[in-house]
Amino acid sequence: MSRQKIVIGMSGGVDSSTAAALLKEQGYEVIGLTMRLWDGEEIGGEFHDGTCCSLSAVEDARRVAYKLGIEYHVLDFRKEFEENVIDYFVDSYRTAKTPNPCIACNKYLKFDAMLKKAKLFDADLIATGHYAKVEKRDDGRYILRRANSDAKDQTYALYSLRQDQLKAIRMPLGELSGKAEVRKIAERLGLPTAAKPDSQEICFVPDNDYASFIKRRVGLKPVPGNYVDTQGNILGRHKGIINYTIGQRKGLGIAFGKPMFVTKIDPETNDITLGEKGSEFSDSLVADGLNFIPFDELPEPMRVLAKVRYSAKPAACTVTPIADDRVSVVFDTPQRAVTPGQAVVFYDEDYDVVIGGGNILI
Repeated sequence: MSRQKIVIGMSGGVDSSTAAALLKEQGYEVIGLTMRLWDGEEIGGEFHDGTCCSLSAVEDARRVAYKLGIEYHVLDFRKEFEENVIDYFVDSYRTAKTPNPCIACNKYLKFDAMLKKAKLFDADLIATGHYAKVEKRDDGRYILRRANSDAKDQTYALYSLRQDQLKAIRMPLGELSGKAEVRKIAERLGLPTAAKPDSQEICFVPDNDYASFIKRRVGLKPVPGNYVDTQGNILGRHKGIINYTIGQRKGLGIAFGKPMFVTKIDPETNDITLGEKGSEFSDSLVADGLNFIPFDELPEPMRVLAKVRYSAKPAACTVTPIADDRVSVVFDTPQRAVTPGQAVVFYDEDYDVVIGGGNILI
């Protein structure tokens, strides 16, 4: 009896390396795939060593595949990445939104495009090194659950997964206790990435200077504008809206003698509104671009826990469907720096199952 084929995305890091090894131990015929996403033209024409797109990362993934004795390929996804991640990233900042490129990459590349490419290898399954769990309910519907490791859980960035994708996805790291266990497995198996440090950067902005990247990318010269208070009074001048995000306090360039926070960025007037401490909190938001996992749509208000950014603590709230395929979210306790362009992700009240999520509009 032939083994079931599975294609795993290999970034050259310890997580995907260990996931590939675990899948092989589980009896799958594992095929390693590195997605060529970005050449690094914006950073001097070279891959930045250590990111998931670097030449060294490709070589690390290849070495792991050789160690495991699995088939390995590098495929070109640069066009898809350009259209769905880079363009989205730039357009978001230009329109005073703060994007989350990792969510876009997961949605369009690491699951959608990779699942389609898996067919080239006669594989119906794909896998990644994400920390999350996919389970099938008794009624046949698939759900997404938080990883066993609270510290490493990545479900916030996976809320957009569809039923056809969840059916095909395997995430073996979701059952592990965390990074220490992953490294221990990698060491036991002699994987060359066992001690490799984690990458903390966006692969195409390795210096974390988003504004400079956008300037180089589209030739955009930021236009200085006014800082204003909540009554519209001018407080000073800013360096251009792409340099700022909601909730920002540091780097404003002006000393006010008290903490001041960015509370609104208006691309039409080019004004940035600043408020005193406390004004960076909001008790509600509106979201669109919705995806629900345990069910297709939300017919009535629902009590959930929600996160307004990856690092945020889950907060109790009521999510209510409104017109134009949007939802309103009202929090029991005001949340800091609710930022247009970021994702709001909903969990059940046990903070275990992902209900869904969407894009924050206001």
